[in-house]
Amino acid sequence: MAYAPSHAVSSQGSLKRVNRRISSSKNSWRRQVSPSVLVSSLALISYGALVIWTASLSIPEASFPRQLLGIGIGLIAMVGVWRFDFRNLANLSTVLIVIDIILIFSPYVPGLSYSAKGMTGWIKIPLIGLTFQPVELVKIVTIMFISALGAQYNGKIDTVRDYLKLCGMLAVPVLAIIALRDLGSAIIVLFAGAIVIMMSGAKKEWVLSTIALLAGLISLVLATNSIMHSMFGDHFALIKDYQMNRLLVFMDPSKDTSGAGYNLQQALIAVGSGGFFGKGIGGASQAVSGFLPEAQTDFVFALLSEEFGFIGAFLLLVLFAWLILSAIRVAVKTDNLFMKLVCVGIVGMWTFQVFENVGMCIGLMPITGIPLPFISFGSSSMIIQCMAVGLVQSIWRHHVSR
Repeated sequence: MAYAPSHAVSSQGSLKRVNRRISSSKNSWRRQVSPSVLVSSLALISYGALVIWTASLSIPEASFPRQLLGIGIGLIAMVGVWRFDFRNLANLSTVLIVIDIILIFSPYVPGLSYSAKGMTGWIKIPLIGLTFQPVELVKIVTIMFISALGAQYNGKIDTVRDYLKLCGMLAVPVLAIIALRDLGSAIIVLFAGAIVIMMSGAKKEWVLSTIALLAGLISLVLATNSIMHSMFGDHFALIKDYQMNRLLVFMDPSKDTSGAGYNLQQALIAVGSGGFFGKGIGGASQAVSGFLPEAQTDFVFALLSEEFGFIGAFLLLVLFAWLILSAIRVAVKTDNLFMKLVCVGIVGMWTFQVFENVGMCIGLMPITGIPLPFISFGSSSMIIQCMAVGLVQSIWRHHVSR
């Protein structure tokens, strides 16, 4: 009978142990991080950095170093959020709504308030001198707040009273933001919160009735706004002239060829002129010549489309679809209802912002000041979007059973 040399047996045993350690390391990594969420988000951040760098070549307001600072802080925040387990916040709904209100009104606190382009919506952080837009953080806090309330019903809302209670609590931050004249942010918060409420177990007929009621209220607001505007002027109107013009232009772009209609026309020209392959880096003539307003923020998709063409725009949408579908997968696999609803809210926030920002650049949605996540210039938005990614990763790490 032949025997294998002892050193050969020893080598085989060592190789098996090494393989087991490698396999265990891979499994441990996959338990800690969702690779698809991480890769897609980092790809979007990198793509956004490239777009803002090209914008900075011709647009002084698009400060590339400032955007890099936002990315750096955002990545640090992402890691910090990823390592923390947020499940205990499900019992702190009162604390969350108080934080929400404080954040919403913080730009009006003397000593903190900071105005940009004639608008008061930022705070200046003492000592370090950096500015931050608190309403960006409100989006995340509101998602957590509504998720904490929704999780109490264990996936089924039995009575209209409970449903109306949830809707009423969501209305608190939404109306507070509207009162401060930030309609775009209010719509994002409303959409993300509404998605959470629906996924909390609301019945379809209640949701459809709410949509019909909102449509009626919007019509009433528009009618009342017209009366107040004619009687007291724009200062006392519920909806400012520029906001009304954006809605009118969406229905008929020829209504305002020097204002919102002009912006839409220039965005459409930029998107169309990019063709299939684009004009290349620095070739965005609409932005370079100053025809495309706010090219680095509101109309960044038009800028991107002009420089990188259909291919670049398609790649961007593929990356967003990858990130959103990956986050949905995390939500589906999550074993904690509160964290599942938080993940769903983040998905709703990303989906609406992408749909609205891209849609307004091609005439499918009204023009608003809603940024394109990870792409638009702005440190506040970048930091919060990175935190949202960290939150999804935290959910994967602590609440997905494998």
